[in-house]
Amino acid sequence: MRFDDTLDTVLATDLSSAFERQSVYRQLVDLIGRGRVPVEDRAIETLAALIPQVPLAVRSASARGLAFARPPAALVGLMARDELAVAAPVLRTATLDDSEWTALLPALTPSGRAILRHRRDLSSTVLRALESFGPSDFVLEDGRDVAAVPAAADQPLALVADEVVPQLNPVSDEAIAPRPDPVVAGPFSSFGAVALTIPIVADAVRDAETRGDTPLESSAAPEGPFEIADVVARIDAFRERRERSAPVASPRLPDAAAVDRFRFETDAKGVIGWADGIGRAPLLGRSLMLAGQVGAASIDASAAGAFRQRARFRDARLTIDGEGLAAGGWLISGVPVFDPASGRFTGYRGTARRPRAGETAAPPKHERNARPDAFRQLVHELRTPTNAIVGFSEMIEMQILGPVSDPYRDRAQAIRRHARDLLGAIDDLDLAARIETDALTLRPEPVSLRAVIGSVADDLLPLCELRGATIAIPSRDAAVQGDRHAIERLLGRLVATLLSATRAGEVVAMELTAGDDGEIELAVARPSALAIDPVMAVDEIEDDSSLDAAPLGTGFAIRLVGNLARELGGSLAIDEQQLLLKLPAANPVSAQRASKL
Repeated sequence: MRFDDTLDTVLATDLSSAFERQSVYRQLVDLIGRGRVPVEDRAIETLAALIPQVPLAVRSASARGLAFARPPAALVGLMARDELAVAAPVLRTATLDDSEWTALLPALTPSGRAILRHRRDLSSTVLRALESFGPSDFVLEDGRDVAAVPAAADQPLALVADEVVPQLNPVSDEAIAPRPDPVVAGPFSSFGAVALTIPIVADAVRDAETRGDTPLESSAAPEGPFEIADVVARIDAFRERRERSAPVASPRLPDAAAVDRFRFETDAKGVIGWADGIGRAPLLGRSLMLAGQVGAASIDASAAGAFRQRARFRDARLTIDGEGLAAGGWLISGVPVFDPASGRFTGYRGTARRPRAGETAAPPKHERNARPDAFRQLVHELRTPTNAIVGFSEMIEMQILGPVSDPYRDRAQAIRRHARDLLGAIDDLDLAARIETDALTLRPEPVSLRAVIGSVADDLLPLCELRGATIAIPSRDAAVQGDRHAIERLLGRLVATLLSATRAGEVVAMELTAGDDGEIELAVARPSALAIDPVMAVDEIEDDSSLDAAPLGTGFAIRLVGNLARELGGSLAIDEQQLLLKLPAANPVSAQRASKL
């Protein structure tokens, strides 16, 4: 698609809703600012028309997104004439020619020119052009009509300004509203706004009006300009009264209990490099990646886990030892930050707060092995490329990308089959890690075992044909209480492991009975080639590589089934003739009655 087509597509968007107007504004700013579409008058006119209809927060975010993107002069000029929160980030980083800067300066506000005066990369030509605006940028209006003001030769020299350059918040680029000046009336009306931005002058004038003071020389309002000597005298009198009346107070440090939150930022390695709101010494240099006790601070492992996945985290525990404002327990939350231009991860920004009533920031008392957490992360990283292999092999087999010869389709089918087997092994590893870390979520419900066994038998029909074996489904049915998905995984792994050890003609027979203790017992015939010592406990069974078993081995599969059975509230036992699986009955009373019959 050509650049012109892209611009036409954006400009042809319906602007009837607020969301569409904001979307078009953001797209045009990004496309023009990064040189992806040509700078045309119709695009600039559309942006200018959208400015009153797009919220300031959206325009400011678009301006910050152009940092170091070298936007063209037309776009810089349009955004520089916008609100200060929009103009500031553009003027601080824009790169223009000397002629473009010189042509843009008259259209800027004094606030915009003030931002350029703080840049150190402008040429001497641009700096000289900025100096020519000095008299108009540093003059304060006094509210009078210009025609009514006497000529400059008849007036004493005074500082006047047409606009006060506002200060900027260094974090959000938003203008900080100046403190309102006192209303000047009476004898101070001719003084106007002269020097009222100086705090001591404004306080002195406010105090004089409150006390009802009059000018020192005369009680009548002067006709000419206000005398500087009167201002100085009132400042001295005000300062003397304030010093006499002010109580002597000893300096007092802020109470540690009153400090209940702070902000922090980290770099791309997770190291805290900035903190605001508390003493920074215990935090600087601490890393979110290092869980546990690190120096004088202890950070929860949940923050480290979120950092590895570049994910947000909430209410992770942070404990700071020692004394001071930062000491004690905190709950920290953070979000990852990415460079808008390159998408590169740059660190975290977050906040911390004291625990509320009923919460605690103390680390858990029990110690848990961190290896299963790392193992689950490895399993997740293995599953992603394996799913991609399955997807591409299916596309080749179904000829979605174009005609494929039969040998290649057969090869793709084999790849897909082996990849699905690998996915099954990865799922088993993930399940084992979840059981190890107590992260397995179960939703108990009544489950029909005979129906689940029938579904498992249908899924394993190709394996039965390959081994020449048969699965005998129980004639009776029984309902157990457990998570349906977990029970399907348990029976699927158990039957598949037994089938892998069968010989041609063998039958994997199953029988359901009700136990005396309110449990349902599933007895499964043991294949003769299943080399497992019945004296050993289930979790002590070792893998036998001589068997053509599951990808992870027979021992792993049996241990997984036993652990999953314990998670469901049951057990797995092995003897010389059968494997006995016990699961809680959905109705223990009915199960006990059935066992007595």
